[in-house]
Amino acid sequence: MNNFTFYSPTYFVFGRDEEKNAGKYVRRFGGSRVLIHYGGNSAVRSGLLDRVKASLEGEGLGYVLLGGVKPNPRSGLVYEGIELCRREKVDFVLAVGGGSTIDSSKAIAAGVLYDGDFWDFYQGKAVTEALPIGTVLTIAAAGSEGSPDSVITNENGMYKRGAHGDVLRPVFSILNPALTQTLPRYQVACGVTDIMSHLLERYFTTTEEVEVTDRLIEGLLLSVLREGPRAVNEPENYEAAANVMWAGMLAHNNSCGVGRTQDWASHDMEHELSALYDCAHGAGLAVVFPAWMRYNMNRDIKRFAQLAVRVWGCQMDFACPENTAKAGIEAFRRFLKSIGMPTNFAQLGAKEEDIGKMAHTACWGNGRKGTIGGFAELNEKDVSEIYRLML
Repeated sequence: MNNFTFYSPTYFVFGRDEEKNAGKYVRRFGGSRVLIHYGGNSAVRSGLLDRVKASLEGEGLGYVLLGGVKPNPRSGLVYEGIELCRREKVDFVLAVGGGSTIDSSKAIAAGVLYDGDFWDFYQGKAVTEALPIGTVLTIAAAGSEGSPDSVITNENGMYKRGAHGDVLRPVFSILNPALTQTLPRYQVACGVTDIMSHLLERYFTTTEEVEVTDRLIEGLLLSVLREGPRAVNEPENYEAAANVMWAGMLAHNNSCGVGRTQDWASHDMEHELSALYDCAHGAGLAVVFPAWMRYNMNRDIKRFAQLAVRVWGCQMDFACPENTAKAGIEAFRRFLKSIGMPTNFAQLGAKEEDIGKMAHTACWGNGRKGTIGGFAELNEKDVSEIYRLML
């Protein structure tokens, strides 16, 4: 196991109706003038936005509103939010929504206190200062409610890139599973896929002797295998929604990733798909990850076979562990298909003729150095081959 530091200060408030206490927690963590950042009309139609506003008013807190966050959040709205916060002297950002809204909120919170272009943070500059952020989570998927990460699409070139910094961890996050029970089944399934992908990006490692985090990841994957389909197919099932929501946070606050190398090439490759075609992030991962696994399986057959046995229940073929590894990958694909996820390029609306462009920008675009990935270092040719496996 490698040396590591781990700092996770987010105060989690979990359960029914807790969004009504948002104002109390904003005040507790020092906010007095709040940006409420949210997505589309669902937060308005459901009454969620009104409940959050009432909670702030009940604490005597002022606020301004900025809606319009879309999936694969855009840089244009971030610039608008930074300007609004400065003009209105905002000192706290409250995200009401899913991962896209939270990521956009984090970008705004960092940009308000920075003299330069906030996009510098998405080109590798460390984020060391940001307004405090709170969240009211409505989608179990990205894990942004507990992570130090943010991903934004730059509309100048359509690059989708990430920023990182402990100051981007929300100071509090309100998790009411009931808020996820009215989501379309497809959106819930995309969230389940994203959660599993966050775990797998950490599972595929070159670090030896990481049994504790291996077992944490495997346990969460097994839980999601059980609870994910229930959440997709039984929208009235609060307990399934609750388990998936908490799994989403644990999958991405990095408690499962400390002390080990991680990969993240699948996310980098998916970011090219969702930037170009605006597909749902989880749907893109459903197509990318099995292809990445097939391409890289022989780099560490033992680890792929271990996953197949411990999570997918495959029988170990000691004479030919490659058979076990392949069986695990196929079991993963079948699971994704069973919850309604796409399995190939065509189902995403992606085109073969764009493979070269996507492989190039994945490896070289926006200041990258020619390779991606930690478990398997992939160059432009490798990435092209993996995209072709998705056809």
